[in-house]
Amino acid sequence: MNISGRLISTMLSLSLPFIAVAGEPAPHLMTMSAVDQNSPLVEKVRKATAQFKDINAALAAGFAQATPCVSGPDFGAMGVHFVLGSRITAGTLNATEPEALIYEPLPNGALRLVGVEFIILAQVWQTQIPKGSTATPELEGHLMNFVDFPNRYGLPAFYELHVWAWEHNPVGSFADWNTQVSCDQQATS
Repeated sequence: MNISGRLISTMLSLSLPFIAVAGEPAPHLMTMSAVDQNSPLVEKVRKATAQFKDINAALAAGFAQATPCVSGPDFGAMGVHFVLGSRITAGTLNATEPEALIYEPLPNGALRLVGVEFIILAQVWQTQIPKGSTATPELEGHLMNFVDFPNRYGLPAFYELHVWAWEHNPVGSFADWNTQVSCDQQATS
């Protein structure tokens, strides 16, 4: 085989992985699997937070609004976060006790529960793991995401995990941003 033939053969073999990847949908367009939708963690969160579908129940339980509606950097949103401060400072992770409830604003001014967020401050987490460990916190087998300081929430560095228990998320039940949630109806002051 001459040099041109070897070059073409090499280029074709190198391009096949890119052709295969080009045919896959972008990660934010992939649909979640049935396993993700029916995750034991999602089911636990639904059962534990059903009472908070009524925002008044959340307020009565001590949850307070911590953010306006948080929209995504490229697509989707998170929603309005209502936080129970005592859970954040407690530094424990429990699938039935999320630190934040997430609501989507509706056209009539109401709020619809769409998910939750589990939060643990990084400095608190560091006191709970063996000295020198770099272990990432997890909740029922799901690794949490690190958010450094400074951040849009004004919190010290923390770990978080979203669970979209009340709104389908095509990106996945544990993704930060949900393409089915919108801040378009956020009330303006």
